[in-house]
Amino acid sequence: MCDYYFDGKGKAFRPMIVVLMARACNIHHNNSKEVQASQRSVAIIAEMIHTASLVHDDVIDDADFRRGKRTLNQIWGERKAVLAGDFILSAASVALARIGNTTIISVLTQVIEDLVRGEFLQLGSKENENERFAHYLEKTFKKTASLIANSCKAVSILGCPDPKVHEIAYQYGKNVGIAFQLIDDVLDFTSCADHLGKPTAADIKLGLATGPVLFACRQFPEMNAMIMRRFSKPGDVERAWKYVLQSDGVQQTTYLAQRYCHAATREIRKLRPSPEREALVHLTEMVLMRDK
Repeated sequence: MCDYYFDGKGKAFRPMIVVLMARACNIHHNNSKEVQASQRSVAIIAEMIHTASLVHDDVIDDADFRRGKRTLNQIWGERKAVLAGDFILSAASVALARIGNTTIISVLTQVIEDLVRGEFLQLGSKENENERFAHYLEKTFKKTASLIANSCKAVSILGCPDPKVHEIAYQYGKNVGIAFQLIDDVLDFTSCADHLGKPTAADIKLGLATGPVLFACRQFPEMNAMIMRRFSKPGDVERAWKYVLQSDGVQQTTYLAQRYCHAATREIRKLRPSPEREALVHLTEMVLMRDK
């Protein structure tokens, strides 16, 4: 069961960023192009934590498909899926302990705490429009960006003693991570299910108000009531979908993602020039252009 999602068909977005950040920080510090074994371990651990969170999310959401195939909970049932997610997380914890660095353990265990807090945030909502958007961005950071930010920070700590570099790595990961999720929320409205690998309009059906919905609500205030009741009345999902497509919600969310990517680019350009640094700049462009 635990091998099910480790089939090499995922994007491997997180370990790719982490390895590139490790190289970029090592070159910045002492012009070393070698990636330490502990830094590679962080990249592996990041993907394991991410995969465990997907397994648990699919149970919470009662999801049918993930990465173009049936979810663990649909094949083996919820109980075994929960245990599989727990096992992946425990294996990641063992790998983290083997690094033998208490600072790195502290940084990466923060990710697990953020994932749980983010899930709780997703269960709630705010009546005030400004508070609602701040709530959405905080949830987005904790559920998605924290893993990338703290993994980047971890490899920078292992490769360079300068706290300024650690902050650069963290801020790059944070901004890219938020942008990644914003585009994911856009794709829920613009990509077909076959291409995305999971059903579209999934967030609204789960009662979630993401960026496109929150921006659309500014043009169509009648959406407020639907958001507060989490699109639970008959016809709410269809009406909300229609309002989003009639509004500039998709465009505004994309523009916000661009701003986060530009912030990430500004941060990473503070490091010494290297092919890895430029690859991280290019990754921000890929985040904006992706279609699945």
